[in-house]
Amino acid sequence: MSTKTDLRVPELDFDTPALKRHRRIRGLKDRGATMGIAVGGSSVILAVLLICFYLLYEVAPLFQGATIDKARSFALPAGEAGKSLYLTSEEQAEVGFRVAENGDMIFFDLANGDVMNRVVNPHSSVPTAFAVESDTSHEIAFGYEDGRILVAKHVYKITYPNGERLITPSIEFPYGEEGVQVADYPIRNITMRDSSDRMTLAIMGDQQADVIRFTKDVNFITEEVELTEERQSLPFVADTQALLLSGDQRYLYMVTSTGDLSEFDVRDMDDITLKAELDLLADDAKLVSISYLLGQSSLMVADTSGRVSQWFNVRDDATNEEILTFIRDVKQPNGITGVAMEHRRKGFATLDEKGSVAIYNSTSSRQVIDEVVSDGSARMIGFSPRANGLLLEDSKGIHFFDVDNEHPEVSWTSLWGEVWYEGYQEPTYTWQSSAANNDFEPKYSLMPLAFGTIKAAFYAMLMAVPLAICGAIYTAYFMAPGLRRKVKPVIELMEALPTVILGFLAGLFFAPFLEENLAAAFSILVVLPIGILLFAFIWSRMPQNIRWLVPEGWQPMLLIPVVVVLGWFCVAMSPVIELNFFDGNIRGFITNDLGITFDQRNALVVGFAMGFAVIPTIFSITEDAIFSVPKALTQGSLALGATYWQTMVRVVLPTASPGIFSAVMIGMGRAVGETMIVLMATGNTPIMDFNIFEGMRTLAANLAVEVPESEVGSSHYRILFLAAFVLFIFTFVVNTIAESVRQHLRKKYGSL
Repeated sequence: MSTKTDLRVPELDFDTPALKRHRRIRGLKDRGATMGIAVGGSSVILAVLLICFYLLYEVAPLFQGATIDKARSFALPAGEAGKSLYLTSEEQAEVGFRVAENGDMIFFDLANGDVMNRVVNPHSSVPTAFAVESDTSHEIAFGYEDGRILVAKHVYKITYPNGERLITPSIEFPYGEEGVQVADYPIRNITMRDSSDRMTLAIMGDQQADVIRFTKDVNFITEEVELTEERQSLPFVADTQALLLSGDQRYLYMVTSTGDLSEFDVRDMDDITLKAELDLLADDAKLVSISYLLGQSSLMVADTSGRVSQWFNVRDDATNEEILTFIRDVKQPNGITGVAMEHRRKGFATLDEKGSVAIYNSTSSRQVIDEVVSDGSARMIGFSPRANGLLLEDSKGIHFFDVDNEHPEVSWTSLWGEVWYEGYQEPTYTWQSSAANNDFEPKYSLMPLAFGTIKAAFYAMLMAVPLAICGAIYTAYFMAPGLRRKVKPVIELMEALPTVILGFLAGLFFAPFLEENLAAAFSILVVLPIGILLFAFIWSRMPQNIRWLVPEGWQPMLLIPVVVVLGWFCVAMSPVIELNFFDGNIRGFITNDLGITFDQRNALVVGFAMGFAVIPTIFSITEDAIFSVPKALTQGSLALGATYWQTMVRVVLPTASPGIFSAVMIGMGRAVGETMIVLMATGNTPIMDFNIFEGMRTLAANLAVEVPESEVGSSHYRILFLAAFVLFIFTFVVNTIAESVRQHLRKKYGSL
């Protein structure tokens, strides 16, 4: 009797309520994950773009053009006094001031031209000479037919009655209303420099010229200023159109109408010497004006051909003498009729014969404005102290213009090119954003900062890349798994060290230690590799029963005492090496014999400190990339007869090359953006020198130092944002190139 077995497979129902619910929940999770990943990735991209756009928003005003708009016009205040010899305003650009041809000093309301105060010149006659000491001192000087000079000063007292600002202008006479008798001949030309302890005058008559110095002494009883006079005659130069004294009262310039300049050294009143003779003008041009820029260092020479040239003294290395040198010029098609200097910046404006006003900045060599604002009758212009207003006088009266010119000192040349700054012997790349005096010429070259960033990253990578990659190769490929599980976390833990701690240790401990043991630092570079190779050779010749005491892959532990002993030996021998080979002073040998500048906080310190910070990043990614190479590839290579080293070089490294390259690029990005280590361990000097014994200043460190101190909205503030944008673009370009190379390597070796 036989029985049949039912072998039918039970049917599976995939549409049960539980499975439907499960699939629905899983679908929701998948869609949620997809959406979350998309939103997260998009948010990261959006955040980066917003950072980029914000940087551009802050930087854009630097490169916007300036504007000039007519605000109001009115008849010449007190026009019966004659045309203006000098035209300016007070700080708030609410009260105008002009000196008329008859010597009267007139204050007027810049809102409507009404005369606020008219001070009649105390001298009975019309002045025959006039000079402005400087726009910032507010002092002016008159010369007269009888050989007398009168010094006046326009001052503005600000009060707040009923909570409203009230400006009260007045005239002071520092040396009395009677003036000072300085000559027995009519004064035709005059220049003056006044300081707290002395005043120097240069005067010229019809056939005679003199320089007079008054030394000031305060009478302790009457508290009056007593003047002690020194006088010396000067060679008379016919056709002299302008006299000019330098701000330090050292040099006197006589300039003829054809541009022939005679320079006198008047430091020693008993020995005034003719220092140099120059021709300032080209071709047949005639002198229009010669005046000083802010700081009284640069001469600005304007002529009828439309050219304004800048000259200042440059020290000659051979003779150690200062030589008046042509620096740069600007040209325009029309003849110039007037020039005005900005009171607080290295800028100036020109007025040409067609009524066009052009505004320039000498440092950046940038023309920011060139507009026709009047007719051909325009004869004089003057800036308000803040350079936000411009006064122009023509046959119709006075016109006041609002000027929006916030960042004239910024140009492509001033940011990335060599600029010849006042007091420098040659054009340089310089970053110096502030100084102690008000006559400072800002220096905003980003080249030293970009160079310092690359220099710091180079020396850091020079130390970190070989050690990190070689360590990762050995750890991933040759080291015992048990030891690898201990070593890798320890090295990765180094990345958790705050960089401010590393910078603190590098600046306050390692830098002085390295300076004192400089011979040890260089001997370690030689002794340590040789010692390790020698120990490896000796170990390989040891009996097998001794070598087998150390498990395979644990041999690196034997190198720890070797490295410690060799390092201690080099440090201990440092004084001996220094004494026998460098006369006991290796730093003096480097500085004096080799001619290399040595700073305690230098690129060598940064290389060690920042390299220590970058090593964990490069090591971790490289080690993962090598360890992730499929074992089948290495086993196949070994099975075909290749050695471990051949397998590593020809199979493992090419396969892992995309990951290794990414590790190097990420490490470089870390080095480029590092702030605290370079801030604390480099001396923070913005210089361009690849010398390993000198410091640097990086873009990131500069931002950390200067952003908190900068004035919001100023040129300095926006240039710092430009530096941040440059750093952003640099890292973006490097990462883009790195990703492109990584993808190329991945395609090339992905088939292995």
